Amino acid sequence: MRRLFLLIVMFIALLGLITACGEKSQEEVVQDLDKKLQDMDGYKGKASMTLETGEEARTYNVDIWHMQNEKNKYYKVHLKNDNEEQNQMIIRNDDGVFVLTPALNKSFRFQSDWPNNNSQVYLYESLISDILMDAERTFAIHEGTYVFETKTNYQNKNLHHQEIVLDAKSLEPRTVKIYDADYKLLVSVEFTEFDQNASFDDNDFDTDKNMTAAAIEDEIPASAEEDDNENQENNSFEVVYPSYQPQGSSLEDTEESMTDTGQKVVLSYSGDQSFTIVERSEQALQAAANVDVGAGQPVDLGFTVGAQTEDSLTWHHNGVEYLLASNDLSQEEMMAIARSMDYSGQNLK
Repeated sequence: MRRLFLLIVMFIALLGLITACGEKSQEEVVQDLDKKLQDMDGYKGKASMTLETGEEARTYNVDIWHMQNEKNKYYKVHLKNDNEEQNQMIIRNDDGVFVLTPALNKSFRFQSDWPNNNSQVYLYESLISDILMDAERTFAIHEGTYVFETKTNYQNKNLHHQEIVLDAKSLEPRTVKIYDADYKLLVSVEFTEFDQNASFDDNDFDTDKNMTAAAIEDEIPASAEEDDNENQENNSFEVVYPSYQPQGSSLEDTEESMTDTGQKVVLSYSGDQSFTIVERSEQALQAAANVDVGAGQPVDLGFTVGAQTEDSLTWHHNGVEYLLASNDLSQEEMMAIARSMDYSGQNLK
């Protein structure tokens, strides 16, 4: 009987040893991630991204393509929302970084280091870098996944920390959740597809090809400009006011007018940090228009992707172009003002 008991104890101990050997330590997982980052040459992914930053949650379908070689790093991020009139695309190729709005047949071109200057929640290599760079990260193993909690480096400083869940076998991303300093959930991303062995064609990151393909996919009529011109007198919108403005700034003047393309509104704010917001109706163009921004970068405003330079921020939403310009505001202040224009009704007067 004693011998049987000892055999059982030895079996349990051996079973525990085998189980323990099957689980990697944090250091081993981090080493594997570092190697994967160094060896990475591309992937394709699909994800569902939900933003909890407004009055109502917004969910976007995100297609992510990434390819890199000795020459360059190429990206295509397509952001789609069934309830939005204007889907967007961010492309990086040999000619620069572009923000495309296919519904308007318009794009902004930057000379930018994007996406290397900030964390990007839907880019796999960005998530790996956040894990590797945070010496105070936490690590856990849960139901076939590795769970990391790390600091963040997002443009929106309210995005304070994040939980990154990776598949334990493939190290592919499963989910990302981003919280504010009070642990309130602000952004969640669920990856539904991920292919680390994806193949690409030479023109997959070409702006003209992608503009045309997106317009066909979104069923944008070629006669959009003519239709808009016929209804120019009805091309108006509700004026949106920012719910956030820097301390000491106040609305000094509102000027409304009608232009060839429709309504235009200029909001002038005075004070120590003065700024101007221009809102105007926008129409789809028959020929693609490429606005060369120069030194600048795409910025995530939550509800849309904007184009930011040192002293201005431009974005589009549901047929309206917004321009915020200031010589006094920092880029962070400009983004905070733009994000406060939430379009959910509370900022309409």
